[in-house]
Amino acid sequence: MNILAVDTSGEACSAALLIGTELRQRLAREPRRHGELVLTMMDGLLAEAGIGLTRLDALAFGRGPGSFTGVRIATSVVQGAAYGAELPVVPVSTLAALAQGYFRSNGSSRVLAAFDARMGELYWGSYLLGDGDLMRAAGAEEVASPEAVALPAGGSWSGVGGGWATYGEVLRGRLGSRLLAVTPDTLCESRDVAVLAAAELAQGHWVTAEQARPLYLRERVTSSG
Repeated sequence: MNILAVDTSGEACSAALLIGTELRQRLAREPRRHGELVLTMMDGLLAEAGIGLTRLDALAFGRGPGSFTGVRIATSVVQGAAYGAELPVVPVSTLAALAQGYFRSNGSSRVLAAFDARMGELYWGSYLLGDGDLMRAAGAEEVASPEAVALPAGGSWSGVGGGWATYGEVLRGRLGSRLLAVTPDTLCESRDVAVLAAAELAQGHWVTAEQARPLYLRERVTSSG
């Protein structure tokens, strides 16, 4: 399966190319240059592999939650490329990709992923390792205060993501001895978006370029309230 994935949802901008089992990634921590860098990264990866967009099976992107502007950049870039090449698009949760990356680097099978959502809230999701060494949501992703986010029912967990840097004290107090480790500086990376996207695509879970949309958890809460 050939998939080109991008993520610009946070501090890092990255693009990754999955060709069969071979995975290449380019990443830069320059938040003000996402729009400029992501296209260069995409073109560079395709040139390095010696293939064009039409040789891909799909495009994937980190759909959010994350920076409003950043998520919109990834969405628009992938929409444009997918439309021109008539490719399917796989939107991937950035919280899930963050958890997948933490499993990749640390082997943790129970992960509490959190991004700082500002305004005293965080974006939050619980993930368990499932079949194929893929992280699966153990509950609904949400935006809430650290005092109100839903904690998993049992087991020991690892905390990952920038939300732990801002609200770690409250979260540690709530979890107590069930918290094994906290790694707040872990980034969402497009190589993990690509891995999750491959599994989704294999199950027929994709959208057209026109249907690709960012995920704004705060907007979803507001519209449902």
